[in-house]
Amino acid sequence: MDLTSAAFWAALGSIIWVNILLSGDNAVVIALAARALPPHQQKKAIFFGSAAAIVMRIVLTLIAVEMLKWPWLKVVGGLLLVYIGVSLLLEEDEGEDGEGTTTNTGLIAAIRTILVADLVMSLDNVLAVAAAAKGDTVLLVLGLGISIPLIIFGSTLLLKVMERFPIIITAGAALLGWLAGEMILTDPAIVARFGELPHSTVYVGAGIGAALVVALGLFIKRRQQAQLA
Repeated sequence: MDLTSAAFWAALGSIIWVNILLSGDNAVVIALAARALPPHQQKKAIFFGSAAAIVMRIVLTLIAVEMLKWPWLKVVGGLLLVYIGVSLLLEEDEGEDGEGTTTNTGLIAAIRTILVADLVMSLDNVLAVAAAAKGDTVLLVLGLGISIPLIIFGSTLLLKVMERFPIIITAGAALLGWLAGEMILTDPAIVARFGELPHSTVYVGAGIGAALVVALGLFIKRRQQAQLA
C-alpha cells in the first residue's frame, strides 16, 4: 500500500483506534502487575512490558486466524487468566508487607505476567487488528508500534488511580475472571460439543469466572493471614 495514499492513512488510523479500544483490559493487567514494584521499577515494567507485548502481538496477529481454530487453546488460556487474576490479588498484600525488598526478580516477574496475560487476552483482539491491516505487514507493525505510548499512558494513569482507590485492584482481577469465562465458553472444543452458546449463557459464565477469581483470591488471602496470626 502506498505510504502517501489516503487508504494507507485511513487503515493506519483504524489499526490504532481498534488497538486502543481493545487494549483497555491489557492496560489493567500491566498496572496490576507493576503496582507492587518500587516507583523506579514501575516505569520500567510498564515500558518494557508494553513494548514486548506489542512485538508479541504483531507475531501473534500473523498466525491468530489458525490458532483460534485449535481446540482447548482458549480453555487453557482462560484457566491461565484465572491463575493470573488470583495471583495479582494476592500480590496486593505482598506489595504492602514486602516493601523495600523487591529486586530485579520482581521486575522480571511483572514483565513475565504482562506478557503471558497479553498473549492470552490478545487471541481474539488481534483478529480485529489484522482485519484493519488488510494483510499489509508494514501497516500492522506501524499501527501497533504507534499504540505503545497510548497503552503506556493508560497503564500509568491506572496505576495512580489504584493507589487512591484499592478497590480497582479487585475489579481488575474480576475483569480477568470475566474474560476467562468468556474464553472458555467460546473455545472451538466447547462449541463442537454443545454448539454455539447464546450470549446470555456466555455472560453468565463470564460472571461466574469473575466471582471465582475474587472468591479464590479472598479465600487464599484469609487463609494465609490466619496462618501468620
